[in-house]
Amino acid sequence: MMIKKKLLASSLNQLCRISSRVLHYSVQTRNPNHVTDTSLKGTTLYHNIIRHHEPSIVPVLDQWVGEEKPVCQQDLHRIIKQLRKFGRYKHALQICQWVDGKSYLDNSINYVPVRLDLISKVYGLKQAEEYFNKIPNDSRVWQVYGALLNCYAEARMVNKAEDTLQKMRELGYSGSLTYNVMMGLYSATNKYEKLDLLMEEMEQKGIRIDKFTYCIRLNAYVKASEVQKMEKLLLKMEADPEVQMEWHAYTTVANGYLKAGEKKKALSCLKKSEYLIKPSQRKSAYENLLTLYASAGRKDEVYRVWGLYKNLGRLYNHGYLCLMSSLAKLDCIDDVERMYQEWESQYESFDLQVPNLVVTIYSKKGLLEKAETTINGLIESGNQPNASTWARLALGYVKSDEMGKAVEAMRKSILSSYPGWTVDTATLSACLGYLNSKGRLDEAGEMIKLLKENGHLSEAVYKSIVKNLSKESVTEV
Repeated sequence: MMIKKKLLASSLNQLCRISSRVLHYSVQTRNPNHVTDTSLKGTTLYHNIIRHHEPSIVPVLDQWVGEEKPVCQQDLHRIIKQLRKFGRYKHALQICQWVDGKSYLDNSINYVPVRLDLISKVYGLKQAEEYFNKIPNDSRVWQVYGALLNCYAEARMVNKAEDTLQKMRELGYSGSLTYNVMMGLYSATNKYEKLDLLMEEMEQKGIRIDKFTYCIRLNAYVKASEVQKMEKLLLKMEADPEVQMEWHAYTTVANGYLKAGEKKKALSCLKKSEYLIKPSQRKSAYENLLTLYASAGRKDEVYRVWGLYKNLGRLYNHGYLCLMSSLAKLDCIDDVERMYQEWESQYESFDLQVPNLVVTIYSKKGLLEKAETTINGLIESGNQPNASTWARLALGYVKSDEMGKAVEAMRKSILSSYPGWTVDTATLSACLGYLNSKGRLDEAGEMIKLLKENGHLSEAVYKSIVKNLSKESVTEV
């Protein structure tokens, strides 16, 4: 499920948090209509920019200056930060570029590291490297090298990241942050053997091993199912006076215990984690706990935590997703249905992920009539199913060998597809194979033609499928 994958990839989350510190900016996507920085609420330039959704932000800046209104470099700095939070990287980059050559602006703020990272996000790593190569050597401060290292880490380019780290060593730029980014990359690419070498190097050089270092290594032990080493490192973390233990360290260890089948130890860690949850962390912490208690087979604890979640004063769609996926894991289908009805009666904003999850649960259990009823209920309420909804139903039909219905559901999925949607190749292959075996090649051809026209099949895959349709059955997509 979604939350389990999130837990197993927690080392990557650590990498993202560490990488953001390199540039002193958060990169989380937020609601663009919400101002999170109170110091900007009265900044008219900020509002003009944030409400501007045309391809270029430059006209807004030029108009502001043309009206002889003051431009504060610190305000621009904060506006860029907000745009990055909203995921509007191109607009953030345009501001960095616009600042160049503006003699009336204070140049004390160095935009180069931020600009390097934004170029990588907007135009790709090649252009980011070209930009870096044009930076004079005396301007390549540690933040600039750190930004380059972060670009390579995000792109999973281990060799180039290692070369950059070595250069930073030679320049004396290698601190905790640098090593943590590299450790996050090694963990994300399953190169666990290199993590201990980096930690040993940090100890030898007197580089502080902080909570991020520990958490990355802890996550790697969990991913590799090395329980004894995980336990040893946890004890080391607890004994380190400079490390403030946090709730997610114990949920990470609990996940490791659950993978190893040691439920008693896992439950002990989950209890410890609950004592460390800060008020501002309760939503995400409770969502993780719902999933982990379900993995431990404790329905009573799932509902206890759900009660704590409900006491937060607002029920989130994501919370219902966590709860219902947890109940499905416990095979409590009646409970899933009851919680879905509760969600339907009181959600603040409709989220198709919730009914889609219910369709998935029904389809996996072979309860296809209930899956169909759920979809019909959506349509009757005016909420249209999307490609993912029909694809989940199609998978259920395939598993139940109702291939005629599977083909129809797959066709509806393709017709309602959207940019970024990924076709399930196993389901598609089964449907094409069925059509081919029945001699319905025209229908199969129309299906793959629609996929290609909607940008869901590459030219190579398209040609491969067309070629296979001339055979007795479609063996691969």
